[in-house]
Amino acid sequence: MNDNFINEYFGIGIQNGKTPENLGVLWRTAQNLGATFIFTIGNRYAKQACDTHDAVKAIPYFHYENFEDFYDNLPKGARLVGVELDENACDLETFEHPRRCVYLLGAEDHGLSKKAMQQCHHLIKFKSQKSLNVSVAGSIVMYDRNLPKPRS
Repeated sequence: MNDNFINEYFGIGIQNGKTPENLGVLWRTAQNLGATFIFTIGNRYAKQACDTHDAVKAIPYFHYENFEDFYDNLPKGARLVGVELDENACDLETFEHPRRCVYLLGAEDHGLSKKAMQQCHHLIKFKSQKSLNVSVAGSIVMYDRNLPKPRS
């Protein structure tokens, strides 16, 4: 068995996602780029035509009613990485992705909650002046994770 499979994993999801279409696009990308699981906090997933690979049947999907429920169920040893356009966030281009982590994205209109940002082990951002579409942002993070870089 491949040691990377045993030692590395990541999940990705959205807090209070605004549209089901964004979830479908993000999840299709998550399935293609090796996510171990996907999740939502707040709004529930609804099957969308953009999830053409039916990712929720291919990889585990979790739903949490609120941030506290989500945080209490983080995998042991996983680092929580928030994706947020914030002055305290480090640039994705120089970020070393943890071997075991969960990426948390916020809705485009409100971003991550203050509580979520405070609980994150890392905050990362893009070099952009305005926020990106949540499915685009998540896709870029997962693509960057797959680039050959050292990981902590």
